[in-house]
Amino acid sequence: MAWRLDPNRNELTVNRRTAESRAKAAGSWFAGGPIVSGSYFDDHFIGSNEGYTTYQGEVSVPLWLPGQGSATRSVAQAEAEGAEKQASVAHMALAVRLLDATAAALLAQKRVATTAAFHTAASRISADVAHAARLGEMTQADQQMADATRDTARTDYAMAQEETQNAVSALEALLGTPEIPDILAYTATESAALRLAYTNAVEENDPRVQAATKERDAARAAMQLARRSFMPNPELGVGGIHEKQYGSPWDNRVGVNFTMPLPSAVHSAPLLAAARNRQAAADRQDILARRMVRQEVAQARARLQATLAGLKSARAAALALENRATLLERSWRLKETPLDDAIRARQAAYTAAMARDRAEILWHAAIVRALIATGDLPGLAYASPTQHHLSTIGGAMPQQAGWSAQTAGAGAGAGAGAGAGAGAGAGAGAGAGAGENDLYGAENASGVTDAAGSATQRNGGLRIPASLDTPQPDDAAAP
Repeated sequence: MAWRLDPNRNELTVNRRTAESRAKAAGSWFAGGPIVSGSYFDDHFIGSNEGYTTYQGEVSVPLWLPGQGSATRSVAQAEAEGAEKQASVAHMALAVRLLDATAAALLAQKRVATTAAFHTAASRISADVAHAARLGEMTQADQQMADATRDTARTDYAMAQEETQNAVSALEALLGTPEIPDILAYTATESAALRLAYTNAVEENDPRVQAATKERDAARAAMQLARRSFMPNPELGVGGIHEKQYGSPWDNRVGVNFTMPLPSAVHSAPLLAAARNRQAAADRQDILARRMVRQEVAQARARLQATLAGLKSARAAALALENRATLLERSWRLKETPLDDAIRARQAAYTAAMARDRAEILWHAAIVRALIATGDLPGLAYASPTQHHLSTIGGAMPQQAGWSAQTAGAGAGAGAGAGAGAGAGAGAGAGAGAGENDLYGAENASGVTDAAGSATQRNGGLRIPASLDTPQPDDAAAP
């Protein structure tokens, strides 16, 4: 669905069709359209005024140089194939952007639920403190502390709601619907890691490498065309003359005209230089694309392991701190623990729950990201309970479709194993292999970013995203 709505799709489709039309036009018998020329001469206005009149006309066509026509077709066909691969690159980049937006929306929804639970607990403590203060059992300072905690929780809840609306609107811009694709069903860490183990196969099947290879082929074809175009195209035509001379009847003549410019470095040197530059740039892009893919595969493999380990520790820490907060709150009600200890314990449990939610989304996103890196663009079911139809994160790639059931089903054991660990630590985001400003890990250092940060490399007709991972805004600070 997102791919059907993406504006890049129409542009790339037009690019492919125009390249195909150029290849078809290169099959012509002649190197260009016919050239018509005409001239008229007389001596009436300037000259002897003896009645000399001449009409002359010619029709000629440019001829292909040896091998130039086939070389032109090869360039156009290679560019058409390159435009098709560029569509696959844009398709893959869209899938990653949609994954980013989906993960951000799911994380925002979890943050709303977590902040709502924290607000409920803080409101309960605030009400109990207010009741105790009226009875003279608590001080005014204790009540102010409890009220401040409750108000802070209410603020966090409002900010979480705003973040959810923003995330859903960003997702709707890509999908055309506010429904959130369900990435939580993907739990097959081992299956995703196994796909990443075949680095060479992943590299060869990556659309960016394939696009770079097609651009390299087009550059080589352009070099061959430049060598075949060592001089301007000769022209062959027919002409006729209709003239009248002094004291003579009208005279008609017909002949053949052939024009052939001679080879010159002034003509051929710029063509060869441009072809060499394009070929050198294409070779560079091919090397960089392969390095980029190998680096991303290594990052995706490490991210899978780190996010799974981080999720287990995050769940364990969150459960432990939640139990601690419950025990300290109970102890405070029994007058065994100061109020500030109970509030700090509840805040720590809230922070750990936020880290657990982040670690869980990171884990599911890392699995889907690994599958995208291997060439699979999974179809994701919407998370809404009222919607059961399938949406596509970009549409399954034709060469590798139908993996969803196998991968999602194989993750049952991995999901159960991950569920056995409980809790979250405040450092779960770092344990998941991602910084605070990057939801899915570090940017690839080999990429070249433009001034707007779009991380796009451009060379001739080739456009390769320097990195498919996009940074995310900072998480809201926990109280």
